[in-house]
Amino acid sequence: MKNSKKPAILRIIFDFIKSNKILFACAIGCILLTSVGNIAAPLTLQVIVNRLSSWIKEDLCQVNPQILKDIGMNVIILVCCYIVSISAAFAYSQIMAVIGQGYMNTLRKKIFSHMEDLPVKYFDTNDKGDIMSVYLNDVDTVRQLLINSIPEILICTCTFLTAFFIMLFSSLWLTLFVIGGAICMIFASKHIGGHSSRNFIAQQDVIGKEEGYIEEMMNGLKVIKSFCHEKESIEGFDKINKKLNDVSTKATSYANILMPVMGNIGNILYVLVAFVGTILFLTNSINVTLVGVNEITVGVIVSFLPLVRQFTNTVAQVSNQINTIALAIGGSKRICDLLDEEKEVDDGYVTLVRGKYDSNGQIVECNEKEATLWAWKHPHSADQSVTYTLLKGDIRMFDVDFGYVPNKIVLHNVTLYAEPGQKVAFVGATGAGKTTITNLLNRFYDIADGKIRYDGININKISKKDLRQSLGMVLQDTNLFTGTIMDNIRYGKLDATDEECIAAAKLANAHSFIERLPQGYNTVLHNDGSNLSQGQRQLLSIARAAVHNAPVMILDEATSSIDTRTEAIVTKGMDNLMKGRTVFVIAHRLSTIQNSDVIMVLDHGVIIERGSHEDLIAKKGMYYQLYTGAFELE
Repeated sequence: MKNSKKPAILRIIFDFIKSNKILFACAIGCILLTSVGNIAAPLTLQVIVNRLSSWIKEDLCQVNPQILKDIGMNVIILVCCYIVSISAAFAYSQIMAVIGQGYMNTLRKKIFSHMEDLPVKYFDTNDKGDIMSVYLNDVDTVRQLLINSIPEILICTCTFLTAFFIMLFSSLWLTLFVIGGAICMIFASKHIGGHSSRNFIAQQDVIGKEEGYIEEMMNGLKVIKSFCHEKESIEGFDKINKKLNDVSTKATSYANILMPVMGNIGNILYVLVAFVGTILFLTNSINVTLVGVNEITVGVIVSFLPLVRQFTNTVAQVSNQINTIALAIGGSKRICDLLDEEKEVDDGYVTLVRGKYDSNGQIVECNEKEATLWAWKHPHSADQSVTYTLLKGDIRMFDVDFGYVPNKIVLHNVTLYAEPGQKVAFVGATGAGKTTITNLLNRFYDIADGKIRYDGININKISKKDLRQSLGMVLQDTNLFTGTIMDNIRYGKLDATDEECIAAAKLANAHSFIERLPQGYNTVLHNDGSNLSQGQRQLLSIARAAVHNAPVMILDEATSSIDTRTEAIVTKGMDNLMKGRTVFVIAHRLSTIQNSDVIMVLDHGVIIERGSHEDLIAKKGMYYQLYTGAFELE
């Protein structure tokens, strides 16, 4: 679904039609047959009534074989019309279900796939509950439109046009009465349905906000209970819920009024047509004088009344779809807004490959089994050559400026050097820019000014996927997925063997507690690992990074949720994990970074001190004050 100037609802409908043109054409054919069957039945009934009427005029007691034959044939035709109509209706409903659900399956996959390609910035600036509402509510409104409303509207349109021309051919004056009633119905539909539509669209927006609020309250439930803010949370929910109640009540009220109004207009019109038709039948001469068309007969009146009912019902049914269409308009707009969001741009062309040294000491690309190293593959467009650079983990930042928003710079003129195998630590108050640096290394955000080089290569030239593959992350907030413990460790390397996962768990010191669980590594985790302690969850996160086995590690408060005793044990495992790797550590516990090669102290996005632990203590600057407790980090 490409971005275009067409309204979102039309983009969805055209995309739906193109998804299976052949089946959709078959569905249209069945819809036409249904409409023709519904209209042909009253016409056949007209012939039957007229033949009976002529038989009565001649002599009902005298058997007329020709009339009986005509009536019999038309009765068979009448039955066939209904059979065809019912069969075609069944067929199109099944076909629409198949192509409709198939398209919905494709649409959901398209939305999810596109969401996965969106930059981190999108999720930082949009409410997650509102995004979830696209999947849960907006997609469903589109489903209702495509599977139910569109076929209904097509049938009504065919029936409407066919009935109109047949009525016009049968009696101009009766048709004029019907047109007048239809105008009244359309006016009522526009007035009442318009109010209903606006409120249904507003309802969709409020539902998204309410779901976002519920998700936020669920995630922060412990905080709410800790500070006894249940009452305030309920009041916040009540405020949003009241708004939802108001717009929903208005929408439903107008929607509930619409059908009775349309039905009563149809009933009044039906009675008027029957009354006028009877008068015209009794005074055929008036009809002939006024219009010069066929006389009004009993058959015309008998067939005309079902046509009137069908005509008014189609107007009412189309009007009843206004609410569904209104919801789908709002839902499709939100869906297309998400699909129109710019994907994360990745214009990097330097990739990460497995390699080895050949007999000349040059790096060559090879398969996994023969590989002894990782290398950056750098193609050169000028001479069509390719060079390979050994992946060592040398990261350097030069005069980097960055701000999440243009008018608010977070990092100012940051320059740092992390040589292969070095452990670089960042300390500073919250908001100093520590985590921002790691975001820039992953290219979750791009710098405003300056340069970042990875093994001498401008980081912008490296494919984001390959760049992130070379980095291992252990975050302060652990994220575990529904599945076994083994699956969660293997998330760091999807083709890792059980033995590799177990070795990584031992390295992170998670093996002992995993074995004590009832099902061990096959223990199933739910709800972000809520059946584990925070420390155990963090250990699994460290094990996941260990099996990833990346040359550069980023530890963002990796031991913040672990008690002092466990921290000492984990630190030994982490030291083993760090050997031979470039490591960036963010920590508030200064005891965990004393053995770092370089410690950098940040203050409001500026590096104000750098050096080893001993050097910084000797300087008796900010780090000394932090270490001795003379100055609090926060």
